Amino acid sequence: MPKSSSNLQLPPPLGRDSALFLDFDGTLVGLAPTPEAIEIPPALVSLLSDLRDQLGGALAVVSGRQIDSIDRFLAPLRLPAAGEHGVQRRDAKGRMQEQRPPDLASILDVANELARVHEGLLVERKHAAIALHYRLAPQLEAVCRDAMSRAIAHDPQIELMHGKFVFEVKPAGINKGIAINAFMEEAPFTGRTPVFLGDDTTDESGFAVVQPRGGVGVKVGSGPSLALHRLESPRAVYEWLVQARDLLAAPAARKTTDTESPRNPG
Repeated sequence: MPKSSSNLQLPPPLGRDSALFLDFDGTLVGLAPTPEAIEIPPALVSLLSDLRDQLGGALAVVSGRQIDSIDRFLAPLRLPAAGEHGVQRRDAKGRMQEQRPPDLASILDVANELARVHEGLLVERKHAAIALHYRLAPQLEAVCRDAMSRAIAHDPQIELMHGKFVFEVKPAGINKGIAINAFMEEAPFTGRTPVFLGDDTTDESGFAVVQPRGGVGVKVGSGPSLALHRLESPRAVYEWLVQARDLLAAPAARKTTDTESPRNPG
């Protein structure tokens, strides 16, 4: 049963045996009026690169975005990633797996017609999904839900997912939890303790996977969640990741210092 935000605890520090999974929008970066308007913190790429190395490569982005969009914003870094909630997945060796897209032509027509009639709606065509964003017109939530629900009503191969100011039609039975499970069956993730940070309802499937494995689910922001831990904002996530990097580096730094220190004469 989801816990209220007041009952969630701050997450514990990462260990060297952790496998870190990170949502993108609303977690690593703040939400923006449109998907292209996000701002990447200046040191985020180098921070993620350091953490990847400290965790032996066991760091992946698990997002509703397409993987090429993630790569563009995190360039030159190319991390293991799951895109479109798991429709696309690139493993640690760079091998890409991608679900065959369903026929979404009629869904796209419905979404485009809504955007034509109602100002403030944005249609995003992905590889295997259609996202209808209404962040600029929040009063249209019910209109968008009703139209998209009717559009998928007779096709069991697709489903409607509701995120933060977005309704997305995607292949049925695909979610972030399944993607995280797939990573956990592969090197360098296998045998590690999974830690997943996410902010949206679409991340709940990830929390439902990592916590039964003895891992850590971290809800970013307010609201009820299956996650047992919480950080308040993407800024808090950034600060927690910086602290994690510094703590992971500290033992290695001390070991190097001890090794390089001259011995006392005997």
